[in-house]
Amino acid sequence: MTAQITQVGADSLFRRVLLATVAAVLALCVGCSSTSYPEVPEAQRNVEVDYDYVLGPGDDVMIFVWGNEELSSTGTVRPDGKLTTRLVEDLQASGKTSTQLARDIESAYSEYVRQPVVSVIVGGFAGVPEQTVRVVGEATNPKRIPYKKHMTLLDLMIAVGGLTPYADGNGSVLVRVVDGKQVTYSLRLDDLVRDGDISADLVLMPGDILIIAESWF
Repeated sequence: MTAQITQVGADSLFRRVLLATVAAVLALCVGCSSTSYPEVPEAQRNVEVDYDYVLGPGDDVMIFVWGNEELSSTGTVRPDGKLTTRLVEDLQASGKTSTQLARDIESAYSEYVRQPVVSVIVGGFAGVPEQTVRVVGEATNPKRIPYKKHMTLLDLMIAVGGLTPYADGNGSVLVRVVDGKQVTYSLRLDDLVRDGDISADLVLMPGDILIIAESWF
């Protein structure tokens, strides 16, 4: 119960912080061209992210129990972050890697099966909020996308269908947490998307928020 409350509380806090962040930056982005933010530092533009995917609500999971195929199953991580298997009704899955979940299932199944060997395959990736990237504002299809290793700004723009005709691409910003602090950087989306200037591209990080401003003329 304590773990469940902690998980739900953390997700709720993250969403509140996210909403406050987006609201604050959107307010600043009314006439964003008049607000000056630094560009993403060179050290962060091609950074190698140490990243292991962890499960989140909505992830599809295939569980294989070798030598005991009758215990193999498929399921979806519930909104509360838990998973129901053949032998365990409520198993915490959210926030764990597939390997960690497999070891937890082995531990739970060891009460019923001698030395179980379990593999977990994840599909239908949804992810936890901290490991997604979000696009809001004047994108063709603004949405939340699970982070992928080596994902770039151009990859993200392709995923959301590019800019709307009303977007101020070069007045858009990237909100990122660096060393525990929230930092806002300016972006050159017009240069990247409309002019094909690859120098405006950069590597994204888990948790990044892209806010695309609206042009006023």
